[in-house]
Parts: sequence; C-alpha cells; structure tokens
Amino acid sequence: MVRPTVLNYLQYVFAGLCFILLSWIILDSILTSTALAKADVQNTPILSQDNNQEIPLPYYSPREILTYSDGIVRNTVSHTDQVAKPRQEIIQYTVEENDTIFGIAEKFGLRPETVFWGNLYVLGDNVHNLWPDMQINILPEDGVLHRWSEGEGLNGVANYYGVSPDEIVDWPGNHLTRESVGLYEDPKIEPGTELFVPGGERELISWTAPEITRENPAIARNIGPGFCGAITGGAIGNGTFIYPTVMHVLSGYDYTPATNHFALDFGGSVGNAIYAVDAGVIVYAGWNDHGYGNMVVVDHGTGWQSLYAHLDTWNVVCGQSVYQGDVIAGLGNTGRSSGPHLHFELRYNGGYVNPWNVLP
Repeated sequence: MVRPTVLNYLQYVFAGLCFILLSWIILDSILTSTALAKADVQNTPILSQDNNQEIPLPYYSPREILTYSDGIVRNTVSHTDQVAKPRQEIIQYTVEENDTIFGIAEKFGLRPETVFWGNLYVLGDNVHNLWPDMQINILPEDGVLHRWSEGEGLNGVANYYGVSPDEIVDWPGNHLTRESVGLYEDPKIEPGTELFVPGGERELISWTAPEITRENPAIARNIGPGFCGAITGGAIGNGTFIYPTVMHVLSGYDYTPATNHFALDFGGSVGNAIYAVDAGVIVYAGWNDHGYGNMVVVDHGTGWQSLYAHLDTWNVVCGQSVYQGDVIAGLGNTGRSSGPHLHFELRYNGGYVNPWNVLP
C-alpha cells in the first residue's frame, strides 16, 4: 500500500479550497438574481450586497410583456427639415385644374380674401374668374396688393386699408426707405408701382346681380337684355322652398360671403331641369352682362326673390306666373362659368340668405 505524501495532502487541500470558492460564487449569483427578481415584482429598488448602493430597476411591472415593436423605433432620415423662412416677396402661382380660392389660400397659409386682394385686376373679386393655367399673385402674408396711382398720398392709402403708412414703407419687399419716399403727403413713388400692404383689408367688390322685384324692376335695366318692365299682380309664394335641381350636391362653391359668393353652385349636366323653388312672377329672363350668362329671377311676392344663373336655356317670359316645382330653365355653362352648374341665390328684403338655411 502506497502511503500519501505531504504533496498529496496539499493537493487535496487546494482542491477543497477551489471547490468551496466556486460554490460560494455560484451561491452568491443565485441569491443576487433572486433578489433582483423579487424587487422587480415589487417595483422597488434593492440594495447591492457589495456597497449598499441602490440598483435602478425598470419602472414597468414584470407582468407587462414587451416586444420589439413596443419600443421606440427611429427611421433613418437622410435630411433635416427646416422651418420655412417668412417670405418678403410676392410669388407667382399657376392655377391648376380644380383649384379654388379656398384651396389656394390654404396651400399658402392665407385667408381666402387675401387671394382676391392680391389679384384685383385679374380676379375682380369673382370666384368664377379663376381659370386653369392663369398666373396669380401669392402675397407673403395676409394683406393687400396696391397699385400706386398718380396723386395718391401714403397717409390716405394706409388709412383706406386700415394700417399705418410706416408699415407700408418698412415692409422689406416694397424696397422703400423713408429717405427715398420723402413726404408721406406727396411721396416719390412711381405710378404703377405695386406695393404690399401687410395686414391691410378692403371691402370686396360685389359683382352679384342687383335685387330685382316686381315693384322696382328698373334697376335691372343696365344688367342685360333680360330686363323686364313694371309688373303687377301674379302668383305669390308661400315662403317654403324646394331644391332647384335634381342634383343636391355642389360642383363648385358653397355659400361663402368671405369669398364674395352668396350662392350655391349645384352640379349637374347641361340641360338638367331647373325648378322654381316657390311660386312667383318672372322679373328677369335672358342674358346677363355681368358674368351670370343666361339668368332667370323669380319674385315670390313675400319679400323673397330667387335667382338662377349660367343657364343653358330658359322657357319663361317676363311677367309670367310660375309655381313651385315648375320647370323654368335648363342647367348650363354660360357666362363666367368653369363648368356646367347652377348658380342659385336667395334674397329676402334685399339681403342675401344662405339657401342651406331654408332648403328641406
């Protein structure tokens, strides 16, 4: 039998110490993991066994199962968008098919009126003068474009638009200085110069037909050959209304006083029947010289008048009594019109009424 030597004993001792050390490390790891899991469930911090320091834990409960899609995913962006700098110059815009005053204004962050105020000599404050491919001015911000005339003064122009003369002179895009302008009462500004008036406003020019009644038809004499003379008697309406067309959807503008459009533009095909919305007497029937094309006006005798414009044909005559639902015309595309539709107005005692408020 071989007796163990001292070296053998030392090897046994070393092996034992290694076993004890390894066991301690494994046990410490198990205890730490258990403490972390327990603290996570309770959603409270724990203290490390080594240095008494708090170990930060997730805020969410372990009952919440997080997946990759729950995290914040950042897409790679090849460029950085910058906030557009304010414009100081007037730019040109080419009108596209189906553009409207509202759509153009929204595209450039302007009020609809500003589109008119920047294009007086092109649009004439008339929504129906907007045509595809035409060039219009887009002002830098809400305001008015003023074309300077001989003999004008800055004080008077500024007062008309509700601003101060300094606001006009100081606008960078106008390229004026107080030294070059001189006296505001008699400024050195070339006639024909177009100046932007920031924040300026003006009244929109009314291009709608004047009120025509059986009691006062003479006002219609200068608006076209459809003029009727004095009319007495005839049917009286009951003050309730029906739709003037078989189609009840709009193909153009709604009733929008902000854009000088005091009517509904009902869509349809050329020749579709147009009905009298209430009983009354024809006080205008024929061509209108101011953009309405062929037009019919019915006076209902109770303070109400209805107007039907851009007609293709009409089958009524001056002084004729008509009754609710009678066919009085065919839908058309005459006058200042960008497509077949009915321009329909209602008035009461001289004022415009939103037809949506009285139609069924």
